[in-house]
Amino acid sequence: MADFNALIDGYRRFRVDHWEEQHDRWEELAVGQSPKVMVIACSDSRVDPAQIFDARPGEMFVVRNVANLVPPFERDNHYHGVSAALEFGITQLEIEELVVMGHGFCGGCAAALTGQFDEAEHGAGHFIAHWTGMLSDAREAIRAEHPTLDRAAFLAMEHEGVRLSLRNLRSFPWVTEREAAGRLKLHGAYFAISDGVLHLLDEESGNFAPA
Repeated sequence: MADFNALIDGYRRFRVDHWEEQHDRWEELAVGQSPKVMVIACSDSRVDPAQIFDARPGEMFVVRNVANLVPPFERDNHYHGVSAALEFGITQLEIEELVVMGHGFCGGCAAALTGQFDEAEHGAGHFIAHWTGMLSDAREAIRAEHPTLDRAAFLAMEHEGVRLSLRNLRSFPWVTEREAAGRLKLHGAYFAISDGVLHLLDEESGNFAPA
């Protein structure tokens, strides 16, 4: 696996192989960005949106966090990294499409389903438990349907993470206003790591199908 020195080697290859190749593109991006698509994805090292969508620099505004979750809209003085990124992407960059992309074998969704960090108050796992607690309602329903916590249970939680984030997105006033006006489209997606297939959510049926 790559360590920091390997990353620096990769940077040097980038300078030789890609920077010069796309020099005009980088020069254009130095003036500003104008992506049309925003992607909310997981921090997991295996699911890089730019690689999965074969996107060029500047084509996507990306937010990554544990389990690709969007919190509900809240007005308070707490720190809201995802909400701030949403506000910037939607109201300032005026992105036109927003994709929430979940993935297979997601550790955050697994933590939500198993409750492995539920007892962590101030030790390791406290922040994970609080963050993935957004999926607590789904956990009870999925556990009831899959008491043995088989792979189907984890898949159900991974799918529910995408649906929950889409519901929470619609609690933001500037999301619903733009969606109602036809200025913003929301999409749900799921990347299956084991076979490399991207699935898209049909919100009407609630089901995912290969793209």
